[in-house]
Amino acid sequence: MPMTAPLTVEDDELALLTDLYQLTMTQAYWREGMDDWATFSLFFRRLPAERRFMLACGQQHAAELVSRLRFGERAIARLAETGRFDDAFLDWLTNWRFEGDIWTLPEGTPVFADEPLLEVDAPIAQAQLLESLLMNLVQLETVLASKAVRLVMAARGRPVVDFGLRRMHGVDAAVRGVRAYRTAGLAGTSNVLGGLRHDLPLNGTMAHSYILAHDSEREAFRAFARHMPDTTLLVDTHDTLSGVRNVIGLLRDEPELSIGAIRLDSGHLAELARDARRLLDDAGLGDVKIVASSGLDEHAIDALLTAGVPIDAFGVGTQLGASADAPVIDLSYKLVEYAGEPRVKHSPGKANLPGRKQVYRHVDDAGRFTGDTIARRDEQLGHGSPLLVRSVSRGQPAPDGMALAASARERVMEARGRFPEPLTRLEPGTSDYPVTLSEGLAAWR
Repeated sequence: MPMTAPLTVEDDELALLTDLYQLTMTQAYWREGMDDWATFSLFFRRLPAERRFMLACGQQHAAELVSRLRFGERAIARLAETGRFDDAFLDWLTNWRFEGDIWTLPEGTPVFADEPLLEVDAPIAQAQLLESLLMNLVQLETVLASKAVRLVMAARGRPVVDFGLRRMHGVDAAVRGVRAYRTAGLAGTSNVLGGLRHDLPLNGTMAHSYILAHDSEREAFRAFARHMPDTTLLVDTHDTLSGVRNVIGLLRDEPELSIGAIRLDSGHLAELARDARRLLDDAGLGDVKIVASSGLDEHAIDALLTAGVPIDAFGVGTQLGASADAPVIDLSYKLVEYAGEPRVKHSPGKANLPGRKQVYRHVDDAGRFTGDTIARRDEQLGHGSPLLVRSVSRGQPAPDGMALAASARERVMEARGRFPEPLTRLEPGTSDYPVTLSEGLAAWR
């Protein structure tokens, strides 16, 4: 065993990223010869109080990953060391391959309570093993995308940039989170690896340490602007308005320098932004923009813009990276069909909808969403558009299904333009968005 543990989960360890009971149940299924096909549904029973919808994200990426899942030699050896599993079962695991189907909502689809984000159809021992991994992958990206889209809505067309790397819960979340931010519509990220991996533009300014390392603020501004044309300068290390005046003086003395924006990161942002805008405009620097950060969330952004504060872009860190107001959704992965028969859990407060399902979204004549119907998958409603698509077919990624993931950002933008008014509100409250059951599904309950 290495002295230092790997920083992230390595590819040949991914099959072990599960809870113990998934493996013990799988061994039990194997011993009993239970190999009929099952359907498991991934959903949540209620929206967080702070959300009027969730933005489904990560499910198609997770489905594609499942198609490559294997128990390699090292994983089998580690399981053998536990002493919990039969040698014959471990031999069976060496040949384990996912051979089923996975139906998913397209990335970036608004989703509501009880609607499947995905459904897995496979022999029960294959489908059971996926529970913990699928929930982990979809939980994180859905939570972060759902927070990020609210920031985009609050900013009313102004860019929002992710500054959350240092506040996130581990390196994996920090990198995968950028994928969710791109889907939700953020304009950029300060996270170099995340931005490069997920094709989100890199943005950033400087730290206060750079200013403090120089003999004067103005000298720090001069040096940085020479190194980084069209840069953004952080003006609040000492006195914010003095910092703005230093930028103005620098550009007056050296007009060949290119400064694209100033950044406000402390103090009373509304007053400082108004004063900074006035100083810049009076100096003929109307093209220098103002970027604001410092503990912002969607409510603070909305309040600033409602008050007419002249801010051109926003950087959001902690509130975004931790989705501080709604950091989890209570996802469930439940058996809903086995051996061709619908199955249902009746526990108080934890019941589920039985059987294989499809979700139909309805629109009015203007193209706005009017409600959803959850139906049996074999039902043909004759109205509404079916949302779940087959992303994995007999263990292989379905090209048409996976192609939809590439359009996630555009899908979110298009959906926002079709929201009924209650879904556009940022304050907590019910969405008043109707989700009903079809007659066929209701008869199964």
